[in-house]
Amino acid sequence: MALEISVPAPGESVSEVTIATWLVKEGEWVDMDDPIAEFESDKATFEVNAEKAGVIEKLIGNEGDTIEVNTVIAVINTEAEKPASAVKEEPAPVESKEVEKTEAKREANDPKPAEKNKSLDIDDLNISPVALELIKEYGINPSQITGTGSNGKITKVDALEAIIKLGVNKSGNNGISSREVRRQKMSNLRKTVAKRLVSAKNDTAVLTTFNEVNMKPVMDLRKQYKERFKEEFGINLGFMSFFTRAVCIALKEWPAVNASIDGEEIIYHDYCDISIAVSAPKGLVVPVIRSAETLSLDGIEKEVKRLALKARDNKLSIDEMTGGSFTITNGGVFGSMMSTPILNPPQSGILGMHNIVERPVVENGQIVIRPMMYLALSYDHRIIDGRESVSFLVRVKNLLENPEMLFDGRKPEEVLLGF
Repeated sequence: MALEISVPAPGESVSEVTIATWLVKEGEWVDMDDPIAEFESDKATFEVNAEKAGVIEKLIGNEGDTIEVNTVIAVINTEAEKPASAVKEEPAPVESKEVEKTEAKREANDPKPAEKNKSLDIDDLNISPVALELIKEYGINPSQITGTGSNGKITKVDALEAIIKLGVNKSGNNGISSREVRRQKMSNLRKTVAKRLVSAKNDTAVLTTFNEVNMKPVMDLRKQYKERFKEEFGINLGFMSFFTRAVCIALKEWPAVNASIDGEEIIYHDYCDISIAVSAPKGLVVPVIRSAETLSLDGIEKEVKRLALKARDNKLSIDEMTGGSFTITNGGVFGSMMSTPILNPPQSGILGMHNIVERPVVENGQIVIRPMMYLALSYDHRIIDGRESVSFLVRVKNLLENPEMLFDGRKPEEVLLGF
């Protein structure tokens, strides 16, 4: 029986997707639920799996092709017998001492075993066929590449990014000047990001206001409680939980910063769905922490980690990336000292965090050294006035410089350690 596999719609608003990577070849055997291909939509990356076991009779389309959802992309012969070569045999257990003896003997007889078996080792790794060709063509060591595909699979995009990062040419040498030009089709995600950023600049009245915050009080708290916090909750105590908490308090006091425009109406949100800008392997994504105002510091840290890991693995769902009411972006992790963040429509405000740098400041008439961070609030001036934007940013600054104000009158240990 021939079973047709179609690509489903990853979301209601998604009508077309791009074939990112074929994970199988024609003639190969697949078990039920084995991944067949990776697809990119304008919002997420996802896999299509085999609905039944069988032999792949036909794959329809090439990597990079854009197709409509519900299009047939593969045909599986479910009546074919499973070939003997598809049966995975578990290797017989070997005592560790025997392994060591065998390795020592092999190394003594073959001084360069790694070089001798280099091609075999590469072929045995979890690499897509196209990525494998690029790795061999450019002489890249696969250990230098982080796979972002299913189960850590090294994809074409991973290989291309490594080529750019390492600066290698087709001979595998670094630092050699080249005047070659390489064209690469933009992914749906990158095209969508580009459109949204241009739209944000053209369709909103964006202004940015700046302030600086003394991070010493927060850093002192983290230093005092971080070890016990991790023991209590199993998660690191980072800066993002403090910033998210401060932002939620300030948004409640200045609701216009948490609002959006819909035609001739302003939509105010009684909740704080905080979008966190994350640099993922295939572009910028902005997953959302739902009702962040209701979460504890450990709850915020756990949600940030969960979303960041899913972004890294290209596993974020459509729902996890839509519906935010305000965005926080941290350019400081890349060393940025100051920037003017671009709005994430239809939101009206975005807070930019930056690098923490020790600088001389004046306190009580004395020059002292403090770890300072510049903050930037970009906002839509159509619904947020200067008084609101500046007051919001000053409130965030004051909360961070007086972190006990984040704890609703409780002692820090009651909040940070769950007492």
